[in-house]
Amino acid sequence: MTSPETPSPPQPEPPRRWWPLAGAALVVFALGLTVGLLAPAVRTPGDTSADAGFARDMATHHAQAVEMAMIVHARTDDPEVATLAMDIALTQQAQIGIMRTWLTQWDLPPTGSQPAMTWMRDMTGMDHGAGEPTPSAGTMPGLASKTEISQLRESTGANLDIRFADLMARHHRGGIAMVDAILSAGPRAEVRDLATRMRAGQQAEIAALETLRNRLHASAPTDASTD
Repeated sequence: MTSPETPSPPQPEPPRRWWPLAGAALVVFALGLTVGLLAPAVRTPGDTSADAGFARDMATHHAQAVEMAMIVHARTDDPEVATLAMDIALTQQAQIGIMRTWLTQWDLPPTGSQPAMTWMRDMTGMDHGAGEPTPSAGTMPGLASKTEISQLRESTGANLDIRFADLMARHHRGGIAMVDAILSAGPRAEVRDLATRMRAGQQAEIAALETLRNRLHASAPTDASTD
């Protein structure tokens, strides 16, 4: 008879490797930290945010520029004035579309619960640039009055073109004040990028308007006036 085999002594379990678990824990921690850091950037603006206020108010501001430009484009006899007016109308109408799309994407209505320009008025102490004071509730820097719009509609010839140059240059300076205010507020990336482009474009148009105004005054009849 054969003797039963002697059982082998139990083998010690291999030591558990801790580093895969620790590494996974570190990855999870890093992912959580990243998500936390990114959350403020991807969160949509609230109804009373500066981003939403800027989008709403600048769209309204742009709408008047489009109105004035189209009035003049239809009535001017000066090809340079007609071209500049059309460029302004097309550019600002396109930007209105962008800003209204933002509001749709942010699930916000086109009008807010607060008066116009509240977002800018509340930014006390900020330098809004362009020599424009901080607006009171409901007012926007650089806007033409109803009387000024009526006068523009009724003007002809050199008076029409000079009024347009004066009103639009002032309008653009007010727009730049709004742009400077939103840039000071640390806006979302898409708002910052469009506002920066607005500033550059409107500064260039102000220079063109001033050159145009000087040329118009030099060649206008002595009775040409914007009074």
